[in-house]
Amino acid sequence: MHMNNTINKFKQFIGITPGYISHHERIISTAGGFLGILGIILVSIYAVGEQGAAMIVASMGASAVLLFAVPHGALAQPWNVFGGHLVSAIVGVSCARYIPDITIAAAASVGLAIGAMHYLRCIHPPGGATALTAVLGGPAVLALGYGYVLMPVLINTLVILLIAIMFNALFQWRRYPPMLSAGTSGVRPAEDLHPPIEHADLVYALSQLDTVVAVSEEDLLNIYALATGQKNRGEGRGTKDE
Repeated sequence: MHMNNTINKFKQFIGITPGYISHHERIISTAGGFLGILGIILVSIYAVGEQGAAMIVASMGASAVLLFAVPHGALAQPWNVFGGHLVSAIVGVSCARYIPDITIAAAASVGLAIGAMHYLRCIHPPGGATALTAVLGGPAVLALGYGYVLMPVLINTLVILLIAIMFNALFQWRRYPPMLSAGTSGVRPAEDLHPPIEHADLVYALSQLDTVVAVSEEDLLNIYALATGQKNRGEGRGTKDE
């Protein structure tokens, strides 16, 4: 027992979460990631010929993970993906052009991209890689200048967003963005025991944390509804048995 507690605490410390996701969901995420990157490659080749395969921002691989593995995550929403990549590309190119020292330019590109994404409310972790690529991507990328923002970044971003919307639309529980979802599972907390959380109250609570929460407000409300609904059913069973 002591050994199990130690192992569980160690897993919690390093961030290993319990495996709540089904094999079916994992396979769907895998297929989505494959199709997302394949789509970018095909569109890029069509747009600029065979060299188009090289015109893919590596950070799109990270975006694919968010869009197809956690499509309802707060950092995977359309504005985060679109705004995050675009503003990071602009910041990265600007640093590459106007900061002579490449070491300082590389560091500044990521730091300033994070700040810009914060202020524009479009934090998207792969954006940091998009900014860094503008500085360290080599002569071919540097030669593009601000054209890098349009091709490949803008084209790549629009393509992967379109594929994410269409692919996730095939599965009712994965609709992307979440506003397109047909709704929740229907579990609602009993108002007499666990009154529903008002949206304004949730927003206030999140503001008090003063940190980025990588779960959408809608999913937080759904989690609360499911958890309290389960608790109420358990309480109801206990009362009946007595």
